Amino acid sequence: MALLDTIDWQGKIFKNGVWTAGHGGDYAVVEPATGAELGRMGLATPADVAEAAASAAAAQREWAALPHTARAAVLRRAGDLWQRHAEEISGWNVREVGAVPGMAGFALHVAAEECYEAATLPGRAIGEVLPSEQPRLSMARRMPAGVVAVISPFNVPIILGIRSVAPALALGNAVILKPDPRTAVTGGTLMARVLEEAGLPPGVLQMLPGGADVGEALIADPHVRVISFTGSTPVGRRIGELAGRHLKRAHLELGGNSALLVLDDADVDEAVNLAAWGSFFHQGQICMTTGRHLVADRLYDAFVEGLAAKAGALPVGDPAAGGVAL
Repeated sequence: MALLDTIDWQGKIFKNGVWTAGHGGDYAVVEPATGAELGRMGLATPADVAEAAASAAAAQREWAALPHTARAAVLRRAGDLWQRHAEEISGWNVREVGAVPGMAGFALHVAAEECYEAATLPGRAIGEVLPSEQPRLSMARRMPAGVVAVISPFNVPIILGIRSVAPALALGNAVILKPDPRTAVTGGTLMARVLEEAGLPPGVLQMLPGGADVGEALIADPHVRVISFTGSTPVGRRIGELAGRHLKRAHLELGGNSALLVLDDADVDEAVNLAAWGSFFHQGQICMTTGRHLVADRLYDAFVEGLAAKAGALPVGDPAAGGVAL
């Protein structure tokens, strides 16, 4: 049975193990290629953050106390569920995110592998024996941080969410996930459903779509110890400032500015193909996108002419209807 057919998720957030209305009401989930409404999502507010953080902190203690084999089993089941429900999740990835089918499928592969890899973490060594001047055992032990906030972006919501959510859970933390509201079904609801079906205890993962006020409330909440953010440099700078003010650990993966170098001895046709892929894949909405082309003078005119022709021939349309090639 489909993941979303078994629950009443429309207009809801996921708080303390319950699909419930957010204090911010709800909003339309819009397909960017057509403007069609795909459903409704719940909208969280800072009041939801306070409630979720308190319940996550309580749930985290019981989750961290479980045997490491129990946490690993949940992550392995999650990996299996990403694969089992790949068609349903990929469909949402294409329609809500605007990903072409090939990229949507790749995201599902990565999500499963992230969970399988995270499942190996609970059984690894959690400390080390330290040298001591005295005839006694001196030992350092790694402990869960507590509650981790994950703020994920709209462009590749599955990969850029699960890569923080899965390891944080595996190591005994609770997670509050704030997906971008534009892609909150793919990057939030479906992720929460996978982990719910995998047997994650209630309250260990909370899912709160919302705006900047929700993000700032997460950083300021005393229960949240770590913030993982993927997004733009200006927002990352703001998060870093707030995290410093509240003495929180922040992990920031911000926008890139990658260049393609086309040297004097390059094959122009091959360089044009690579340049088009690097700049136009996923509409250029990825952090590794080729933002600059640095081309040798001798090849410049031929490169520009070839790239313009390539760009002009790229089909544009609804990825769900097979209207794009990249």
